[in-house]
Amino acid sequence: MQGNVKPLIDVMASLRDPENGCPWDLEQNFDTIAPYTIEEAYEVADAIERKDMHDLKEELGDLLLQVAFHARMAEEQNAFNFDDVVKAIVDKMVSRHPHVLGDDDVANAEEQTKLWEEHKKRERDAKGEQDTSALAGVANGLPEWMRAIKLQKRAARTGFEWPSPTPVFAKLREELDEVEAEYIKRQDGHQNDDAMKDEVGDLLFVAVNLARHLDVDPGEALRKANRKFEERFRGMEAMAVETNSRFSDLSLTQMEELWDRVKSRSGEVGKL
Repeated sequence: MQGNVKPLIDVMASLRDPENGCPWDLEQNFDTIAPYTIEEAYEVADAIERKDMHDLKEELGDLLLQVAFHARMAEEQNAFNFDDVVKAIVDKMVSRHPHVLGDDDVANAEEQTKLWEEHKKRERDAKGEQDTSALAGVANGLPEWMRAIKLQKRAARTGFEWPSPTPVFAKLREELDEVEAEYIKRQDGHQNDDAMKDEVGDLLFVAVNLARHLDVDPGEALRKANRKFEERFRGMEAMAVETNSRFSDLSLTQMEELWDRVKSRSGEVGKL
């Protein structure tokens, strides 16, 4: 049975009521709410990765609230409302899936991806967009690592692509050397923050490209690395407490010894 979103829409309207609404909700606008929308999307992804269905239900609700919030603010400006949002996405899905909801035939996922991009291009043309680049339509508001992947994939469709991961490894080493060279210049008193930023950016862009070539989601990989670091660091703090030591008073050598002990407990000696 499909849920009824009207109660949510009514709650949002009450929160934004000029006379009796919530002061915090009334102060918000599209710009101030946007960061919360992004945060909620990440929390949905986190619940999925943890395979926690209870949390996933809660996080999807939080994300849906964001849609209702934006739609309500737009309705107050007579731009569109929640129903318009639903109609727009339904129309788009029907238009982009003629092999399911129409008469087109699609042989495989690769052909479907190509068809999807063709539909999106036609939609941009219909809007009168003048950008004819293969990179057109890659949103600026995406997390930068995700935008890097999309830009790389778009470029790859034109043939601008390394044939295998091997040359990407070499390029990554090259970019790392350039970062180090810029650091040496800084040590010699020739600090150029813009140059350092450029070199680090190039390094990260190639690292994302390598992950793509290795069929690794860099966002998922980084989340795993963050979680691993957090678990190990908390383990170090706990070990310090066990010895009646204040963690911040330990020397770097002592901290590294705790780090190795935490790793040995998990059978990961020798790893980062």
